[in-house]
Amino acid sequence: MRLRLLGSLLFSLIVSFIGSSIINNLLRFILPQIIARKTEGATIDFVGVAFTFLSFLFFFLLLFFFLMRPIVKKVRTLADGLMAIAKGDLNYRVPLPGQDELGEVAQNINYMAEQLQSMMKRERQIETSKMELITHVSHDLRTPLTSIIGYLNLLKNDHYHDLDEHKRYIHNAFNKTQQMKKLIDDLFEYTRLTSGDTNLTFQKIDLNSLLEQIIIEFEPIAQELSLTVKKDWEQHSLFAHVDVEKLMRAIDNLLMNALKFSLKPGEITVRLAQHGPSILFTVENWGNPITKEQEKLLFERFYKAEPSRRDRDMPSGAGLGLSIANYIVELHGGKIGLKHANGHFTFFIELPKRSQTIKYNESE
Repeated sequence: MRLRLLGSLLFSLIVSFIGSSIINNLLRFILPQIIARKTEGATIDFVGVAFTFLSFLFFFLLLFFFLMRPIVKKVRTLADGLMAIAKGDLNYRVPLPGQDELGEVAQNINYMAEQLQSMMKRERQIETSKMELITHVSHDLRTPLTSIIGYLNLLKNDHYHDLDEHKRYIHNAFNKTQQMKKLIDDLFEYTRLTSGDTNLTFQKIDLNSLLEQIIIEFEPIAQELSLTVKKDWEQHSLFAHVDVEKLMRAIDNLLMNALKFSLKPGEITVRLAQHGPSILFTVENWGNPITKEQEKLLFERFYKAEPSRRDRDMPSGAGLGLSIANYIVELHGGKIGLKHANGHFTFFIELPKRSQTIKYNESE
């Protein structure tokens, strides 16, 4: 556009100069014939110069305006587009006038509109998510709370036959309080991870030792449900930079998921190995098969498995466990996923040996 503007200016000047020169020559020939002979030559020269200047100015303005009309039209189009977007029509896109500077401005305006539209959409999604969060949490908390109130009413009114039934009511009420505590803990962890201001403290640790500690605490729970835990990893040290607390939470969520949905009696296999520049952790178990659609939803928040897949002896969660694990792994710069075939489930976590996220705090 700069070359076009400069070219229009030079062309207007040249044509105006030529046109004014022609008029000046004509005036030098015509004026002496029109003006009385008694008029002095200086006066004739002055009139000629005046006519020449005015003709030059006329030709220049006329040509420059004519040549600049397309550019003015493009600027008007940009102005109209900005006004439409300013009035709230974020679907409007400015037509691209070309590949010049004005075309670049039009592209930037359209990019701005897209970003504004994306931000508005994200704000609506956040608002919808908040309402869904309140709805799901209210429902999940109301169920165990209703049971606790029912058991406490039975105990308050002495509606039990013997001491064993009394203990059973207390035991059931206690289990419901534990279920409520887990729901609240999951909700707190989820909101903290998704708030955008989570700070991770990375440490260089031996993942073999960490996983061994987790399995020692997990095995008694699995044995109570007729499940054995098979450990499959080499005993040499395998170091990585991770946030220990967060990673333990992610691994624990995968193990508890396998605990809930494994066929019983059965086996849960835990593997840990170096996979190129990454470290691969997997949890394998057998359960009832699920569809491809269900596989895609497993890491979505509030998604719960069908009753046919769930172990009814295990307390129901809020459907946040795998979603929390997903967020934790992403914060570590890794990835989490599932491989499923005919009821054989393999959940995996792949982590870089040194975290790729650099905006968080790190301590050796």
